[in-house]
Amino acid sequence: MEQITLYYRQGSSDKVYQAGIAQQNGGFAVHFAYGRRGATLQTGTKTHAPVPYDQAKKIYDKLIQEKTSKGYTPGEDGTPYQHTDKADQVSGILPQLLNPIEADQVQRYIDDPAFCAQEKFDGRRVLVRKEGPVLEGINRKGLITGIPSPVAGEVRDIPGDVVLDGESIGDVLFVFDLLLLHGADIRCQPYRDRLFALSQVISAEFGFLKLADTAFDLLDKVALLEKLTRENREGIVFKRISAAYVAGRPASGGDNLKRKFYETASFIVGKVNGKRSVSLKLLKGKAFVDAGNVTIPPNRQVPLPATVIEVRYLYAFRESGIIYQPVYLGERTDINPGNCLVSQLKYKEEANPC
Repeated sequence: MEQITLYYRQGSSDKVYQAGIAQQNGGFAVHFAYGRRGATLQTGTKTHAPVPYDQAKKIYDKLIQEKTSKGYTPGEDGTPYQHTDKADQVSGILPQLLNPIEADQVQRYIDDPAFCAQEKFDGRRVLVRKEGPVLEGINRKGLITGIPSPVAGEVRDIPGDVVLDGESIGDVLFVFDLLLLHGADIRCQPYRDRLFALSQVISAEFGFLKLADTAFDLLDKVALLEKLTRENREGIVFKRISAAYVAGRPASGGDNLKRKFYETASFIVGKVNGKRSVSLKLLKGKAFVDAGNVTIPPNRQVPLPATVIEVRYLYAFRESGIIYQPVYLGERTDINPGNCLVSQLKYKEEANPC
């Protein structure tokens, strides 16, 4: 089947676009993946149902022509994606989500032997399910999605049926939990047992499946926190080692907590401004409120209105709700617009008049 990887490099831009024709349910489908080189790519399809080969070839050829006319050129390297004809279908699995903690709470979990610590990775949440010959990625919404082919190849080398939970960064999946082992659901087992089982599953010879480093004792947790802070990583995660895997996010607290070293939030693009800038909107009740603007870097595609995007910021001003020092991180197809709430914001601490 036809498959191609195209590249666009100009100035600070370094983008990848992949397209291919694959057999699907007695017909053929045209899949694509795109994004920054080295990042986890967005995936999609140009054929929402199987079509005859001649029709798929016309769609594929037109797609390649459009990209090459915009300056994309073929290349030999790149990470191909394994696509799926079940994209955006409900998987039946939802990930376990973490509640945030404040900076002054971190030491409590560092000191508590009931909790281990891991890096909070700055990537995209992905679960991988392997059942017999079927291999599927699952996003944080619980919907089936494509995964990098190198990751898929190494998951296939794991004996039996498994479900892995991790964070995808580029073509590497950093794995931190195991939900299914040899076809048995182990979500009710304590995290320390699931983590040990995971360590037996992820081979040291794997290059695209990597086991998340975990610190258990006080000195190791202190060292991990210092390392993550020194290297300007996204944050740190604390997990109760006796806890089961519970889908969703608790109303408050919980057995799995995260501390980001900087603030991030999901916003809805209101409109595209001039000079590569977009306005940001959040929901307050049923109304949209302004949250400021963010500049889109020259090497990133400007998101369209109504798109959900992730933005890093220092803090928000309480009176206006405008965020300070925003930095664009990328689109979030795995987050619903209805979750872009004002309640996400962290506000600037007010000076104490006393």
